[in-house]
Amino acid sequence: MNPKTTALVLIEYQNDFTTPGGVFHDGVKDVMADTGMLANTVATVDKARAAGVAILHTPITFAEGYRELTGNPYGILKGVVDNSAFRKGSWGAAIADGLTPQGDDIIIEGKRGLDAFPSTNLDFILRSKGIQTVVLGGFLTNCCVESTMRSAYERGFDVITLKDCTATVSREAQEMAFTHNFGMFSKPMIHTEFLAQLQ
Repeated sequence: MNPKTTALVLIEYQNDFTTPGGVFHDGVKDVMADTGMLANTVATVDKARAAGVAILHTPITFAEGYRELTGNPYGILKGVVDNSAFRKGSWGAAIADGLTPQGDDIIIEGKRGLDAFPSTNLDFILRSKGIQTVVLGGFLTNCCVESTMRSAYERGFDVITLKDCTATVSREAQEMAFTHNFGMFSKPMIHTEFLAQLQ
């Protein structure tokens, strides 16, 4: 795998998920512990960055009052609004300390929904950098990670999902995503398998 045509896309590694006191941390902390996702992601980012892989952060943020959303949100976005999560400029919306963007990292702005592509310039940046392989990690495994994975697959990228760099709200949902869905739209692997392929 050529690092120069590979991008590691980090989805919503923000305090509201990653850190005690975050709005949704209690919901994901058990699966985070099961997968070791934060430590695995930090190790992956450090080694991938050193190898020349593009590091792209895709946080989700909303203005106060969530004006970017419909007046009647439902599903997971209703949970975001009801819990005042991911407010722009807040501690909860900030990227977790261990993954603070560095040097040539790129922060993708404008993510307002589940899939990291539609409301951002992610596709433009990937193509302008000549990226062929998109590697995914983040939250939630069966929501934003899966939505972004499907879009990347449909857009013709070679997609890898890092199983031990993801987390969601239950062990059952985590396993179901990998057992039934991820193999259809990506090449699921653990982070050490990915790093071993970088040349």
